[in-house]
Amino acid sequence: MNYCARIERHYAEQWKKPEARLDWVPGPRRDLPAGFAVLVFARTSEMRAFATRCMSQPGDSLRLELHMLCRVSEALRWQREFAELLAAVAHYHRTGATLDVGHTVNFGRPWLPNSTCEYGLLSLPYLDGPKLEWLAEPEVRFLWLLPVTKREVDFKRKMGLEALEQRFEESGLDFLDPTRESVC
Repeated sequence: MNYCARIERHYAEQWKKPEARLDWVPGPRRDLPAGFAVLVFARTSEMRAFATRCMSQPGDSLRLELHMLCRVSEALRWQREFAELLAAVAHYHRTGATLDVGHTVNFGRPWLPNSTCEYGLLSLPYLDGPKLEWLAEPEVRFLWLLPVTKREVDFKRKMGLEALEQRFEESGLDFLDPTRESVC
């Protein structure tokens, strides 16, 4: 089984087969690996996941894949925007700075129209745990790209990732709400 198929199978083992494979992804496609796509998964009747496939490559020292979560209504309406964000973050990871858990990226725009969240936090996949987080062979890490506000990014830089995650927990963060208030 080739590398991209193994990545896709890992997601499917956790979430079922993808509903869609978006390999027409807009953005800087020429710098992304062959086989790069954004997969769409039905997580629940109310939630969808958009996930990178082959953002990483077998020869990478840190093999990383990302997913974002959203409401079904937003997945249908903003599919192109989700794919574009993931492609942009994948491009940054491959050509700019190597990303890992706890890092933040500037989306350059709200993740959805009217959203307060213009950044993404690379987080552990808390909803799925270590079964999703790690593919053993080849070793690949799967992280959650959680949309966050500038105030949350500033708080994380000052107080640390653990303090920000504590704020998320204490506030009962509605991570699917694009217009949510900052927890900081």
